[in-house]
Amino acid sequence: MAIPLTAQTFAVGNSNEVPTATTEQASVLKFGYISYEQALREMPEYAEVQDQLQQLKAKYDEETMRVAQEFNDKYEEFLEGQATFPKAIYQKRQLELEELMNRNVTFKQESIRLLKQAEQEAMKPLHERMAQLLRIIAEDKGFAFIINTDGNACPYINPAQGENLLPIVTATLQK
Repeated sequence: MAIPLTAQTFAVGNSNEVPTATTEQASVLKFGYISYEQALREMPEYAEVQDQLQQLKAKYDEETMRVAQEFNDKYEEFLEGQATFPKAIYQKRQLELEELMNRNVTFKQESIRLLKQAEQEAMKPLHERMAQLLRIIAEDKGFAFIINTDGNACPYINPAQGENLLPIVTATLQK
């Protein structure tokens, strides 16, 4: 985006004189723009990280299903025998089921937290590499800043005034 900045110097003198611009300076602010998420997906390491995260998620999902099946089996057992259980056994088994259900809920919440943490840790080197690459490009091209176009943060950018960096980033990543 080119923003002309002007400075005017006015002649000082008779109060009947109309001030006139004696000098005009124009400065152009250069910027780049990019879909950060799309650029990340262009990184060769991105697919590998996503595969690792999917494998980890599959392990957590498998364990979640196993403990859910364990709960279901114990619950069916409880339902089948509840009419014949003495009160103390009935209450004990009911308590066991509640504890098992609570542990399952806690495990599911913890697995979501751990997956999120694993994703952040796995993506950190990619984010660092992308930040370094964008910084180098910005410095080389003399950009004042780079706009991330993700999330409709910037609904319109005049391509004549800013430069789309995705082709440059993609080409650099392929080297």
